[in-house]
Amino acid sequence: MSYEDWFRKDRLPHIFCAGCGNGTIINCTLAAIEQMDWKKDDTVFVSGIGCSSRASGYIITDSLHTTHGRAIAFATGVKMANPNLNVVVFTGDGDLAAIGGNHFIHACRRNIDITVVCMNNQIYGMTGGQGSPTTPKGCLSSTTPYGCVESPFDLSELAIAAGANYVSRWTSYHVKELEKAIKTGFETPGFSFIEALVQCPTAFGRRNKFKQVSDQIEYMKAHSLLKAKYDRLVESGEPVPTDMFIVGELAHRKRPVMGAKP
Repeated sequence: MSYEDWFRKDRLPHIFCAGCGNGTIINCTLAAIEQMDWKKDDTVFVSGIGCSSRASGYIITDSLHTTHGRAIAFATGVKMANPNLNVVVFTGDGDLAAIGGNHFIHACRRNIDITVVCMNNQIYGMTGGQGSPTTPKGCLSSTTPYGCVESPFDLSELAIAAGANYVSRWTSYHVKELEKAIKTGFETPGFSFIEALVQCPTAFGRRNKFKQVSDQIEYMKAHSLLKAKYDRLVESGEPVPTDMFIVGELAHRKRPVMGAKP
């Protein structure tokens, strides 16, 4: 069976903009699920509101397309009602970190046994291109026309500090690494958080001098710093480039799990 068998064929073609990175993340997630040999009847996808949150509606399992920011709250209810289900959340940076921020940190604290895949395009892509909690300083959006002046959230660091058992960050360029990270998240008991940086050519790219989709992907490739290399730089006392972000496995631990399978 191919991961393509997980799609609702009657819901295709999708509504994502040309060049959007969200489709890559969906494919990586379903490819990881194929390796887990999960059954459709035992798997539930939950999402909130946003471009990324459309993903659950394209997948043939039971799914919930919930209110803005509340995907993790609904997913917690699903998991607590039936701990035998495999529960996966698709979310975006605005859905997760703005209105859904408290649900996020408390699910990490509780270490509820679900996997959250966040498609972080660093902007509100669906509702007009407003700045989000992860919009980098200096970047343009419809609400920051002169450049964002606020410091962005580091979602992965937030998940680690709040207590998630597994945390990893990759980009839509790092397809194989991302697929492996999502699979590891599935295999890890407790709250797993996989942050996937994705390109948004319509709302983010065109405002921030990424003329082609490939320009933003190349930027993510050139500015990603492997966790192992980051650790070596810190250990040796060498300066860490300030314009780069860390990718790789950032946390993998065994805190007590809430909602584990009996």
